[in-house]
Amino acid sequence: MTKFSHLDKEGKVRMVDVTEKKKSPREAVARGKLVMHPNTVALIEGGSIPKGDVFAVAKIAAIMAAKKTSEIIPMCHPLELTGIDIRFHTNVKAGEISIEATVKNVGKTGVEMEAMTAVSVAALTIYDMCKSADKSIILTDIKLMSKRGGRSGVFVRKGEPGT
Repeated sequence: MTKFSHLDKEGKVRMVDVTEKKKSPREAVARGKLVMHPNTVALIEGGSIPKGDVFAVAKIAAIMAAKKTSEIIPMCHPLELTGIDIRFHTNVKAGEISIEATVKNVGKTGVEMEAMTAVSVAALTIYDMCKSADKSIILTDIKLMSKRGGRSGVFVRKGEPGT
């Protein structure tokens, strides 16, 4: 049976105690995708969305979200993040925007949740900024691609493009 670190001996929720853990460099990469009408992607690329520069706003939102992950995910520790990189890739013909977040720190616990939160909020921000042009936008495939550091070592998602 799997032992869950967020449960105490009585099965009650608790925050994991990382006091005795050693600090180490950690990094996580997460990805997600939005699927929309190809014309919407073209409008975004052309800077024609009335609410402004979609990618600039989504990038700022993603960075802010990563920094505030512990405030919205109950059992996450507040972390001192040392690096956050957000990238967008468009495919107008397919009507897709891919989002990738890389989050780094030197700490006692990993940054997987911060990377996935950054991707999620970037996607939500893009939806919010573009919903007047296309309400059919789908947010999909948000997942951890890789992580390194800490006791569990390295994880790399297999069978994905770019891995």
